Amino acid sequence: MARYPQSVLVSCVIPWDESENFIEDVFRKQVHILLKWRFRHLYVFGTAGEGYAVDTVRFQQVVRVFYQETRGEDIHPMVGVIGLSTANIIERLEFAYQVGFRTFQISLPCWGALNDAELMTFFGDVCGAFPDSQFLHYNLPRTKRVLHGMDYRRLIDAVPNLVATKNTGGGLAGTADLMRHSSELQHFLGEANFAHGCMFGECSLLASRGPMTPHKVWEYFRAGRAGQLEKLFQLQHDFQRLSVDVFGALLAERRIDGAYDKMVARLGGIQMPLRLLSPYQCFTEEQYQVCERTFREKHPDWVPEPGV
Repeated sequence: MARYPQSVLVSCVIPWDESENFIEDVFRKQVHILLKWRFRHLYVFGTAGEGYAVDTVRFQQVVRVFYQETRGEDIHPMVGVIGLSTANIIERLEFAYQVGFRTFQISLPCWGALNDAELMTFFGDVCGAFPDSQFLHYNLPRTKRVLHGMDYRRLIDAVPNLVATKNTGGGLAGTADLMRHSSELQHFLGEANFAHGCMFGECSLLASRGPMTPHKVWEYFRAGRAGQLEKLFQLQHDFQRLSVDVFGALLAERRIDGAYDKMVARLGGIQMPLRLLSPYQCFTEEQYQVCERTFREKHPDWVPEPGV
């Protein structure tokens, strides 16, 4: 049985004004909308949320507001920390812990790839510093080491409060490896590999398209839980087609994740500025308008109605 409940996980992206200041009211409205769409597992400061780019002041501002907006029954907020050292990561975790959070998302320090001994030390030092908290590992190539099923197998036995992972790559083979060797962890898989994971047991959905088409995200998740295979794999295909149709040539530009995720939020009706923190390049309003027009013309049944 997995250490963390099966669910849909959605990122809250961060709005910035022309001076790169946090726009608090827009962020609060975003959280309200996501909760209205029944997303109860929300997080800040993954790649989409520019966790790699914020300074301490911005980090603290967002964490305080996020805590205020996610108080309530059956809401499960998570704070992500991306850093270059154990000390830096623990410092930010300590602030979020003091604010009141007990569930965190961490990635490996990325200046140099960790070897096996360093890997165990990192998780022991970070997770061990907060024994009454839960940790999700954000597993991605940017950290220079992608963990596999047997890596997690060793961590499961040594780190009892490591409860989940985020894994959106690896395809069928990588997903099968995770599910076979580390099923005690709740693996949050992306729209592209969630269907594969469902073939091997209980897994969860990291919904990068959640704000854009919430009703289809829930339909996909329910199909996976119910084992409705024809519907499940049709929706997997449809999500891929949606991304190619709507974002088209923009995908080839390979911008940082937040550039796409702020467009996703706007396409779902959240009034999100497209700008990113320096030095990363966002998309233009003209590019957004093309995507919005394509979304509404080619996929009208995927456009959420107000209040969905």
